[in-house]
Amino acid sequence: MGTRLTRVVAGALLGMTSMVVTGCRQDMHDQPKFVPLRMSDFYADKRSARPIETGTVARGQLKEDTYFYTGKIGTQEGDVMPFPVTADVLARGQQRYNIYCSPCHSELGDGHGMVVQRGLKPPPSYHSDRLRKAPIGHFFDVMTNGFGAMPDYATQIPVADRWAIAAYIRALQLSQNAQKSDLAAGTEVTNNAPGTGATEPPKAAKGGETK
Repeated sequence: MGTRLTRVVAGALLGMTSMVVTGCRQDMHDQPKFVPLRMSDFYADKRSARPIETGTVARGQLKEDTYFYTGKIGTQEGDVMPFPVTADVLARGQQRYNIYCSPCHSELGDGHGMVVQRGLKPPPSYHSDRLRKAPIGHFFDVMTNGFGAMPDYATQIPVADRWAIAAYIRALQLSQNAQKSDLAAGTEVTNNAPGTGATEPPKAAKGGETK
C-alpha cells in the first residue's frame, strides 16, 4: 500500500513539473530588446544604439539658471552669490576648501600649501590686490574650467559646493586683510600668531559693564 501511494505521489509531481516546464516558452530567452552596440535589422543604418534627438535634455540637466552654472553674466564674470551666504554655507565651503584647495593654496590662501612645500610651483595668493578685487564669479569659473596649471574641479566638486568655496575664499580674504575698524565695538585682537584671525570678546568691567 505504501509503495503504491509513493508511486502515485511521484507521478503527480512529475506531471506538475512537466506542466511548469512546458509553460516556460522560449520568449523568455529571446526577449525583444536591443543589446548595446549589437546590429539591428529594424533600422536602415543597422544600428541598435540610436543617436540622441536634437534638444534632448537629461533629467536634472536643464541648467536654466545660467549664472548658477557658469558664474558669468553674458561673457563677464559676475560678482554676486546666486544664493544667500549663511553660516552653514561658509562651513561647507571651508570643509570643501580644506579638502580640495588647501593642499596647494594653504588653509590661509597664501599659496604655500603642503604640495607647494614639496616643490610644486606656488599658485597666486588670494590676498594679492588682483584677486582681492576679482569678482566672486572668477573663483567659480576657475574651479569649473581650470586656469593655468590648475586643472578644473567640475567633476570632483558639485556646483553648489563650488559657490560655497568661493564664498569661503572671500571670507579668507577678509580675515587676512581686515582692519580694526571692521571689528565690532569693544572687540580686541589678541596677540596670537599672524593669520589666525582670533579675537577676544569684550572684557567685563566692574559693575557688569563692558569696555
